[in-house]
Amino acid sequence: MTRMRWDRLLDTTLLGEADRVAAPNRPMYAQDYDRIVFSAPFRRLANKTQVHPLSAHDHIHNRLIHSVETNSVGRSLGIEAGQWLEEEGHLEPGAKHVVSGVVQAACAAHDIGNPPFGHSGEAAIGAWFADRFAEGRGIFAGIAPADRAEFERFEGNAQGFRLITRLEMYRNDGGMRLSHATLGAFTKYPALAATAGAARDRARDAGTRPYKGLAKFGIFRAEMPLFEQVAARCGLLAVEDPSGRWWRRHPLVFLVEAADDICYNILDLEDAYVAGDLGADQVKSLLGALFGGTNRDVSAATGYEEITYYRARSISASIRAAVAAFIANYDSIMAGSFSASLVSRSEVAAAFAEIEATARSRIFNAPRKTQLEVTGRNILHRVLSGVLPVYEDLKAQGWDAARLSDYHRQLAAAAEVDLRDVGDDYSALHSLADYVSGMTDRYAVRIADMLSGRMG
Repeated sequence: MTRMRWDRLLDTTLLGEADRVAAPNRPMYAQDYDRIVFSAPFRRLANKTQVHPLSAHDHIHNRLIHSVETNSVGRSLGIEAGQWLEEEGHLEPGAKHVVSGVVQAACAAHDIGNPPFGHSGEAAIGAWFADRFAEGRGIFAGIAPADRAEFERFEGNAQGFRLITRLEMYRNDGGMRLSHATLGAFTKYPALAATAGAARDRARDAGTRPYKGLAKFGIFRAEMPLFEQVAARCGLLAVEDPSGRWWRRHPLVFLVEAADDICYNILDLEDAYVAGDLGADQVKSLLGALFGGTNRDVSAATGYEEITYYRARSISASIRAAVAAFIANYDSIMAGSFSASLVSRSEVAAAFAEIEATARSRIFNAPRKTQLEVTGRNILHRVLSGVLPVYEDLKAQGWDAARLSDYHRQLAAAAEVDLRDVGDDYSALHSLADYVSGMTDRYAVRIADMLSGRMG
């Protein structure tokens, strides 16, 4: 049986600068983390929705706080899993710190490509593109069906890979120049949109579930050569099928995913309590199931203090359970055949399933959240429709930005539209997606107001 190997999976050479030698006391995974957290896209996460759009409450999570908490949990998962790998002889002594550092860096970046207004923003962007493709005019008419899927099902994971490997820092020359190991651990869905979609269709027709790494897509065609470099350096297992090539997940993806699952499930409950969507007793009951409850005397604590105590205990218990699941499924993970989340195969699976059910019925359908998601959808559609004429004019001018009409040149400047690298229909649509997905919630509101003629 072919298995992945840690000496390749932990390749810490850099994309775009593979011959660079690490400085003493500054390993490449530490540089990865620093480059991510000091980047402008990471900073913008402070004003992007986690669950509650445009919240005025200071204790409600935004994407930045969620990402910080996720990389904290990821570091713990990595060090515990790495310790076991060392003890079992799978890693050289000290390599547990590489595992922990790579997982932490990948966790820090895991939401960096998400658009404004959370997952509803992804859906809004995809719906706008789908409508334009249905009309079939202008820059939308010549896009191949396989490429349309990249836009019609807009995916923050693929946008994140594009951002960190191409757009940010060394543009078109390795992007942030992160290590191959971190990029491998970042890529939860190592497939193109059309490839993943076809695999899901086949699984549905056969009455089976698709491979976990094909549940979504994580690479745009434009960045496929970059991911091929990552996969080759890390020794990821490639699969050839009629819809195209895809890869089995890097084993550390499962730890990154577990960190995200632990944080958003548990912290969504804390936010729901703060927002008034769930009562303290219900939150404590859901979280208590993760760690067995407590006999601690909390009679002097406030309701919020009780919730934070339950949250801390829940996270600790979930980390232990996820690492245990990683160990129990280690052989299939290394063979590339494991196709589930660690949380779903852990001793806390039932408790997390109950949390997710409550979130669907009580949190995600909360009236204020739903109303703001509708508002967000209209804001993003207004922005996309408002700047589209710039790209249409650019095509009419042979992709020469210097020949844009005075108004469209002015509009591009006022709206801060980046027209670099636009030279055909496909790159134009990605530039448009780059523009809107990079916005914060509040900046999207401001640009939508400007495009609508509102002063302020």
